[in-house]
Amino acid sequence: MALPLEDLKGKRWWTLTDPYGGLATRNGQPERNLLLPGGREVLVSARYVREHPLGPVRRVVVSLRGTEARRRTERSHAELIATVAHELRSPLTSVKGFTATLLAKWERFTDDQKRLMLETVDADAGRVTRLIAELLDISRIDSGRLELRRQPVDISAAVARHIQALIAGGQDPDRFRVRARGPLPDLWADPDKIDQILGNLLENAVRHGEGTVTMEIAPAPAPGTSDEMGTAVTVSDEGPGIPEESMGRVFTRFWRGSKRGGTGLGLYIVKGIVEAHGGTITVGRGPGGGAEFRFILPVSMPAYLV
Repeated sequence: MALPLEDLKGKRWWTLTDPYGGLATRNGQPERNLLLPGGREVLVSARYVREHPLGPVRRVVVSLRGTEARRRTERSHAELIATVAHELRSPLTSVKGFTATLLAKWERFTDDQKRLMLETVDADAGRVTRLIAELLDISRIDSGRLELRRQPVDISAAVARHIQALIAGGQDPDRFRVRARGPLPDLWADPDKIDQILGNLLENAVRHGEGTVTMEIAPAPAPGTSDEMGTAVTVSDEGPGIPEESMGRVFTRFWRGSKRGGTGLGLYIVKGIVEAHGGTITVGRGPGGGAEFRFILPVSMPAYLV
């Protein structure tokens, strides 16, 4: 044969498959790993061409492709599973421990102690819920099935709501600065997804940055157009920023700005949500020297309202 192919045990593929013999109902061979002369591994599949059903095989169409893409995917899946398992272990262990303790020694604890343990269980259950939501988002983004329920969104009000939530959680009100330049164009977007974007970017700025966190909201040319306006939101801080050599990897899976835990999936999801809206997101260095994230969303008004 012109192309000697062997399986991983050293057996000849052509001999094993016998394309011109065997059952007349066969229509090909499924993809499998084979070795070329020299030991290079490739993925090979075959299709049998017959002049009529159950007739003799006239041609064998063999398809070969490299294994690099599949191996990258397998490594990515393995890393995702390992990361998720690690992130799930801590809250689930906590939930199991506190519930077992409460069930075994309920009468021994005061009401305040019970409340503290139940609040911890609730917080850990929330972590598990958020992680599962992240996994679902990744699946939908990767498959192009992320659903958007568009409606009018007041982006300035959404920003104010997130900042108030951080202040209620103990952040200093003086740490936040909001600059709004208008008038802003109408924005049609999925409000829950916009909340997800804002929450992730603000929490990252608070957790990993330093000094003042500045939010700027302004009209900007919509992505891919020269005559339509969109809305740009910029989040910056005064921390050490992101190293230049890391900026190209910020929106990839598992990238982490520090060793403070987390899945490293948040910014990957943010980018997927922004792009699902037809927008763009970039990262750079802000005026204060820290990280600066800027995303632009088009108006995306429904056609029946135009």
